[in-house]
Amino acid sequence: MPILDFVFYAFIAIVCIQVIYYIIFFTQFKDSYSLDTSIDYPPISVIICAKNEAENLKAFLPSITNQNYPNFQIVLINDASYDDTLEIMEEFAMQNTNIKVVNVKNNEAFWANKKYALTLGIKAAKYNHLLFTDADCKPISEHWITEMSSYFSNNKSIVLGYGGYKKVKKSLLNKLIRFETVLTAIQYVSYTHLGIPYMGVGRNLAYTKEKFFEANGFMQHMHIRSGDDDLFVNQVANLKNTAICLNPNSFTESVPKKTLGSWLVQKKRHITTASHYKSKHKILLGLYFISQFLFFTLAVLLLIFQFQWKLILGLIAFRLVIQTITYIKATRKLNEQDIIPFIPFLELFLIAVQLSIFISNLISKPKHWK
Repeated sequence: MPILDFVFYAFIAIVCIQVIYYIIFFTQFKDSYSLDTSIDYPPISVIICAKNEAENLKAFLPSITNQNYPNFQIVLINDASYDDTLEIMEEFAMQNTNIKVVNVKNNEAFWANKKYALTLGIKAAKYNHLLFTDADCKPISEHWITEMSSYFSNNKSIVLGYGGYKKVKKSLLNKLIRFETVLTAIQYVSYTHLGIPYMGVGRNLAYTKEKFFEANGFMQHMHIRSGDDDLFVNQVANLKNTAICLNPNSFTESVPKKTLGSWLVQKKRHITTASHYKSKHKILLGLYFISQFLFFTLAVLLLIFQFQWKLILGLIAFRLVIQTITYIKATRKLNEQDIIPFIPFLELFLIAVQLSIFISNLISKPKHWK
């Protein structure tokens, strides 16, 4: 068989794989169904672990203290900061009786390990139901705790929320960051509904203290510096115990990276963590990325040689239409519609970034969470 014939049939197979992902996997983007209302407004401990986050705490902590919820505690964890983080936490604690400060000093056995600090904070939490966010995050509504906690039930001990990023006008990097965030959300939400939950984001994640200690906390992956959110969810989540909350009032918004270099460092850490997922999750995620890469690579090759170019263009258009429909549905739900016109370019850029990070991680892996 001539080489171009082989490439052509391989391209058709890749298009089929991509369409299957968009039609079967990614169409599951929705909230969880039929909430069990037997748990009504459980008391909540909101947990924030901060390392050198003094300015962000001053800016965003009021959005947590002003939540409209009948009974909640805020646990502020100072993870061996060398700025004014501890002082800012203590100032807020003096003004709010429901704030508890946990000051964590570096432990030689767990040096620069956020999981160690989080474990101490979870132990100090007053309530069984825990809601996590970051110091540079703010809930977009005063009903954030209400919405996230409403998905707890006698059966659901893990709630996955959406943590977006603040929009920056006329910034291509900002659109790239938010596109990657939307794609990640589409994947972890859809896979959860298919019975294979694999991750959550620490910017907006809830689970019970009971579930945490039942799983022996982070001990299974304490040696891995990152992954306090996604590796824990990967370890303990299943279809029966995990709920999805996509109510707009439940969203959080974070400060996006301002430079490509700083964002690449962050993504390098995330991709390194993903290598520790369960095999079935790595296969699903890896196949999607490989099919993305091969879709563009084979399409360009065939078009250069003008081999069945009309059919190739038709298949490209078909895949683009299916993909766009999927993203329109998701971005409407997440209020990220402005990225739609840029999707083809953003996808190509993201593939290049992920490939370069994968190669870089083979050479050098990040060791610290900050």
